[in-house]
Amino acid sequence: MGDVTGFLKHDRELPNRRPVAIRLQDWREVYEQFDPESVQVQAGRCMDCGIAFCHNGCPLGNLIPEWNDFVYRNRWDDAIDRLHATNNFPEFTGRLCPAPCEAACVLGISQKPVTIEQVEKEIIERAFAQGWVTPQLPTRKTGRKVAVVGSGPAGLAAAQQLTRAGHQVTVFERADRIGGLLRYGIPEFKMEKKVIDRRLEQMTAEGTEFRTGVNVGVDISSAQLRSEHDAVVLAAGATQWRDLPVPGRELNGIHQAMEFLPWANRVQQGDLEAAPITAQGKRVVIIGGGDTGADCLGTSHRQGAISVHQFEIMPRPPQDRPESNPWPTWPFIFRTSSAHEEGGERIFAVNTERFIGDGAGNVTALVAHEVEMVNGRFTKVEGSDFELPCDLVLLAMGFTGPERNELINGLGVELTDRGTVGRDDSWASNVDGVFVAGDVGRGQSLIVWAIAEGRSAASAVDEWLMGQTDLPRPIVPTAAPQK
Repeated sequence: MGDVTGFLKHDRELPNRRPVAIRLQDWREVYEQFDPESVQVQAGRCMDCGIAFCHNGCPLGNLIPEWNDFVYRNRWDDAIDRLHATNNFPEFTGRLCPAPCEAACVLGISQKPVTIEQVEKEIIERAFAQGWVTPQLPTRKTGRKVAVVGSGPAGLAAAQQLTRAGHQVTVFERADRIGGLLRYGIPEFKMEKKVIDRRLEQMTAEGTEFRTGVNVGVDISSAQLRSEHDAVVLAAGATQWRDLPVPGRELNGIHQAMEFLPWANRVQQGDLEAAPITAQGKRVVIIGGGDTGADCLGTSHRQGAISVHQFEIMPRPPQDRPESNPWPTWPFIFRTSSAHEEGGERIFAVNTERFIGDGAGNVTALVAHEVEMVNGRFTKVEGSDFELPCDLVLLAMGFTGPERNELINGLGVELTDRGTVGRDDSWASNVDGVFVAGDVGRGQSLIVWAIAEGRSAASAVDEWLMGQTDLPRPIVPTAAPQK
């Protein structure tokens, strides 16, 4: 521990967000630079708590007190070594993780917790700037071939670990670029895609092969995939979106979030001049109050929406932890993201009843009503009906599991009652040599869980192939339904 009284002397501090009026003119990340001295001060707030509950809060088991101490002591090179020991991609989690580690921080019992996520981001950005992130080449080649299907955080983590163990790893991605939802689901203002590209350069130099535009099960049969590889890691995500089957759903102008968000990213990648689905000049309603809804909100602002309303069926959360939600559990409290700060109206405890269209089949309004919870069920509040004009409706209500496509059917893997791919405590499916990592087995979850599962599955694959493994296995899949 560095500054033994740091948490007594200094308050929690984060970098400022760029002014709303300025950041809405571009798609760059919203935060300003954080000077290194301030980062060191924040790292020095990490207290000698004896039992670091932040370890338990982080699915990766990040060595948080250790790298906080190194940062405080200006030993940044040691800090990145400790950070990379448990996390392949801190540049992703440092931007996108909701930081369950901070919710479990002991300092958070009586004060604001340590800025763990920000320190993590600053460590990896310093490491890239200093040239410390270099290819980690395997010391031997095993001659074994592993296919990783899906290039999101789980697939990338599994691929990097297995490549470093000496296996010949090929990552298959059906999109035209590597990254999965990191690439086409996360808006540029939350994570610029150059952040993905620089990490892919390292992985390519290490020997991982990437094959894009390959829809496994269609372009390559599942049988061929298995015959050409000694093991398969299924990391295809949970991309089957939840729909809203109400009258008028078929009207033009009603889209799933993942039909809307990728186009904005493609414009920023230089693929298109303009998005075919855009909020420009439209009255937008977003149905869904989670992170994906906030991504739609920020994107709509930057595209020039006239107005934006965001619906959430749940009641507005409290400002502070209720007694029923104590430390160190994740606090279900009211949060304001950068997108919410930029404008729009958030409406809680409402349910959409039907959509209204014009004679040409375009959505023009929706009818909704307030709801309340009665005996564990949402019940309509009588007399609360209202109509809201809209030209664009975006459905951001989450995902129900992996798509039931040629890949899943062709592999013959068993599904759980929740529709996810089943796996045992060794990350293995019912099909010999096919392993499961990330949302495809866990269901829709956090990026930090995806990386942790990718690392754990890689360890299981290495052990299955070689009889033993030196790769760390952070977790077992107890949080997900078993097969």
